[in-house]
Amino acid sequence: MMSLTRKDNKAALAEHAEETEKKAWSAGRLLQLNPSALPTAAALVIFVGMIVFGEIQYGGIVQMNTISNLFINNAHLILIAVGLTYVIITGGIDLSVGAVIAFSSVAGVMLANTGWNAWVVVVLMIAIGAGFGLLSGSLVEIFKVQPFIATLATMFLARGLASMLSTTPERLDDDSPIRILAKPIRLIDGPGVNDLVITPGVIIALLAVAVSFVILHRTRMGRTVYAIGGNENSAALMGLPVARTRLLVYVISGALSGLAAVIYTARLGIGQNITGVGWELDAIAAVVIGGTLLTGGAGFVLGSVIGALVLGMMSVLITRDGGIRPEFTTIITGGILLVFVLLQRAVTARRRKQS
Repeated sequence: MMSLTRKDNKAALAEHAEETEKKAWSAGRLLQLNPSALPTAAALVIFVGMIVFGEIQYGGIVQMNTISNLFINNAHLILIAVGLTYVIITGGIDLSVGAVIAFSSVAGVMLANTGWNAWVVVVLMIAIGAGFGLLSGSLVEIFKVQPFIATLATMFLARGLASMLSTTPERLDDDSPIRILAKPIRLIDGPGVNDLVITPGVIIALLAVAVSFVILHRTRMGRTVYAIGGNENSAALMGLPVARTRLLVYVISGALSGLAAVIYTARLGIGQNITGVGWELDAIAAVVIGGTLLTGGAGFVLGSVIGALVLGMMSVLITRDGGIRPEFTTIITGGILLVFVLLQRAVTARRRKQS
């Protein structure tokens, strides 16, 4: 009987080893076929590594409330990172997203407090973002202004308009229906405060990620976005709608910034002209860490989500440590970003060698 049990155990171990080998081979084969996925895989490894390190070092990381807060506190960053993924895949950049959020947020709170219908205000906040995106896209596509300069000008314009509206924090009424978007929904009732909680804002952000994934990977527009970033002239010769698509990606980025303003304002309950300072750099960092090439032509929207979660987890670990000054967040982010840019250069060099 004991002999049979040992044989069964050996067979199970052999089967497990064979299965593990197959999975490892599959992952390696996938990276070999698509080396552009290497930075995304590296970001995923770093994210998992941060969770393991945090759990060992501080404890309480692999808990439902930590995961809930990670998504709730970074839903706005996920949205603007998704929008920037479109733009960067085409080889462009959008520096205006943080300022657009500030203007949209202040304008939205002021309109809501004067008695406008809350859901009309939400639509207007998204439309404001889309309008700034249309302006940036028009400057880039019609007037042939470099994306960096065009969106820099839009950034100053949005920030200035936000300051003209108000230089003091505008508080949203506590009973405003917009606050519903930040209302916690308990999915799992855990022990103590260890609940799995989600908000409508997080659900909206995840829906935006899912829709963007389908658009970029399953539609003609998505293929055009990648083609523009890969080789714009070839895309035009193939008859793809280059001008219309490039204009549209800036509109999408702006609209998602407006949506991020809605989610953020609903959670904090205030709108300020200084909101979003530096968020464009955080979003670009999230997109790059997630594996989107700054040269365009390659990238993954799910990778940008991982990049945003890496930045969010970094803040969690620094807060848990308590002895690390907040200034080190930017230094660590810069170090991680540098590593991923070098990794991207290696991937790009390999692609050129293969072609």
